[in-house]
Amino acid sequence: MAAGNLGSYNEDGMEGRDGFCRAGGWIMTVFVYPLLVLWTLFCIVCFPAAFFCWKLLTRWDGGRIMRHIIWIYGHGWMAIVSPFVRFRREGFENLHGAPASILVLNHRSFFDTYCMALLPFHDVTFAVRAWPFRMFWYSAFMHLAGYLNVETTPWDDIRRASARVLEGGGHLLFFPEGHRSRDGELQQFSGGAFRLAVETGAPLIPLCITGTGELLPPGRFRLSPARIILRALPAMDVSGFQGKNGHRALMRQVRELMGEALAEMDREPR
Repeated sequence: MAAGNLGSYNEDGMEGRDGFCRAGGWIMTVFVYPLLVLWTLFCIVCFPAAFFCWKLLTRWDGGRIMRHIIWIYGHGWMAIVSPFVRFRREGFENLHGAPASILVLNHRSFFDTYCMALLPFHDVTFAVRAWPFRMFWYSAFMHLAGYLNVETTPWDDIRRASARVLEGGGHLLFFPEGHRSRDGELQQFSGGAFRLAVETGAPLIPLCITGTGELLPPGRFRLSPARIILRALPAMDVSGFQGKNGHRALMRQVRELMGEALAEMDREPR
């Protein structure tokens, strides 16, 4: 009888917690989405004046100014969700003072990109598939930021554009899975980022993110409170991965390291 009571209590407790999480998620959804829309509209309206001021104060080129503004936009998003989301950085000693590099990040949610405001530097050029360029409210800003469409752009053009970013001291960020994972598991990688690292000699830094899949997984509208962790792994020295299939060996090793790190991060209590 006692065991039965205990089982019933645990089941009721789980249902209660699930109900509380769902209620909290709807409160978060009602609160966050309108503020995110307002923040986006505010940034769009203020952009021309902000861009002009940045140009006068920094003398940076337009692409770097845009990437800095996007980084600040991400910080605004983090402030909006902060009542419901805890953020934690790990391994960032691997990023501070890092030279121009190629970053690879696992992909669990649309909001992964916003979380890149956690990075300690702003000059990051995203390499993404074609569909984000079709979002009219972002497309012009993505083009101005110099973001790369790796789905339809010829490889030689991608390589030349990437070389310009790296020579200017900036960073490139790739999602090697290509699209969001629907079960949280690390998917198969595409080789573009790794081929680019081997061809340019730029260090490659794996980034692992957890929690965004709970915040907003693919196919769901309702947000949920979450704890987001962004971990930077040590930079990979690509000099040992030369040869015809060197980038594939690099890709396999990085995927294994990221898989181990993500499994460890997912085991941490929420």
